[in-house]
Amino acid sequence: MLSPQDQLTELVRALETDQHVFATDPLLITEKLQGEDGTPIQKLHRRASRIDSNGALARVLGKIDGRIKGIMIVMSVVWCISGFLGLFTLLQSNVVNFFYVLVCLLGFHTIMLGGWLVMTLINRDQQSPSWFASFVSPSYLIRGKDDVTKAAVDLYERQLQHSGMRWYLGRFSHQLWLATLTGMLLAIIFLLVVRQYSFSWESTLLSDQALVSLTQVLGWLPNMLGFGVPDSTAIAQSRLVTEAMPLSVARQWAGLLVGSLLMYGIVPRAIAWAFCALMFRRKKMRLDIKQPYYQKILNFWQRHVVDADDFTEAPALIAPKATVSAGKKLVALLEYPADQDKWWQSGLDGSSHSLEKLSEIENFGIVDDRDDMARLKNYLDAHPVQVLLGIHSKALPDRGTLRKLDQIAAHAKDGLIVQLLGDNSVSTGLTDARTDDELLDKQAVRYQQWQTALSARKIGLVDIDA
Repeated sequence: MLSPQDQLTELVRALETDQHVFATDPLLITEKLQGEDGTPIQKLHRRASRIDSNGALARVLGKIDGRIKGIMIVMSVVWCISGFLGLFTLLQSNVVNFFYVLVCLLGFHTIMLGGWLVMTLINRDQQSPSWFASFVSPSYLIRGKDDVTKAAVDLYERQLQHSGMRWYLGRFSHQLWLATLTGMLLAIIFLLVVRQYSFSWESTLLSDQALVSLTQVLGWLPNMLGFGVPDSTAIAQSRLVTEAMPLSVARQWAGLLVGSLLMYGIVPRAIAWAFCALMFRRKKMRLDIKQPYYQKILNFWQRHVVDADDFTEAPALIAPKATVSAGKKLVALLEYPADQDKWWQSGLDGSSHSLEKLSEIENFGIVDDRDDMARLKNYLDAHPVQVLLGIHSKALPDRGTLRKLDQIAAHAKDGLIVQLLGDNSVSTGLTDARTDDELLDKQAVRYQQWQTALSARKIGLVDIDA
């Protein structure tokens, strides 16, 4: 799966693509990060965290991740308890057949471990089984019809289909086996502490010498690691035992049983678990910053730091020049008030299309909330006028603002033209530590953003002489 930071970044991408309204405007965050240091991945992570300023996206991702991990923990505990109870039931008799108990402990486990090893070698690039993705599907773990929940569920669904998830599944299955074997080990230790057992062996097909040799081979590895194992004499004395045997001999068999469970059960399974964890780490999903969404952001951040000697900047998009039609005009301000009365005269007086030559001007005022938009659209539907919209330099060309612009353009029967208004605070003084040059540079960037937005919509821009 993706790392938590990558998940949050990818979730922001999915939501922003679907025009979700965030707690903090993404465009403003992107602008502020342009001058900060860091690798592209670090800055993308920082951007996503700042956009999710209220932590709503991180909470949804954390809830899904916590519930998936909770299911795995509960299943591990259940498997551990089942292993403990299974072996506790198996060792109720004081005299037990050693090889019968050993086969019950490690027989099926060894077959499954060998089968997993063979399948791993055959299907190296196989994707995770579909049943596993369905079993831990976030759609079953979290309910919600909001955009954030739906996007988070889709994000986890895509991760579960990734080829690297087969190692995640392998690690989980080995974890369940380790829980079962650990439960068995705890049961053996507990029973050996509180009860005295006698161990015997018998066989119809194998000779006594064959079983002696098998026991010695089986005890080689545990003996090297310090576990007590029965010698040839103890093995011979243990055949068909029906009563209590000497305590020293019983301890040797008990040491062989515990050592075999550790060396041939828990240790190989732990190695397989570690191998899957390592492969999952190597095959882990990475954030694909080559996607057009990320490339657009990275190109914006790199705009001012490229080497001029080997970089040719693409020509900036320019909005078409405004054409003023004859007839009635409606002037309005978008969201912000103007610094001067009759602001529209600054761009049109002295030009070939001065408003003084027009028949009538309707000053609508500021268009901000839904009521303003509804009132303006009703007026435009009833009156064929050309709209001159004043946009302050503080206004961001975000989705909400551009949506208003599109609605006004759709209802203006004689067309829409735009006049960009400057900010007088640059020349009158500042209240923070930023310099005039920094503010002017920021205004230039914002001006170009509006140029690009108006160019894409073919909305005319009124020229203002410097």
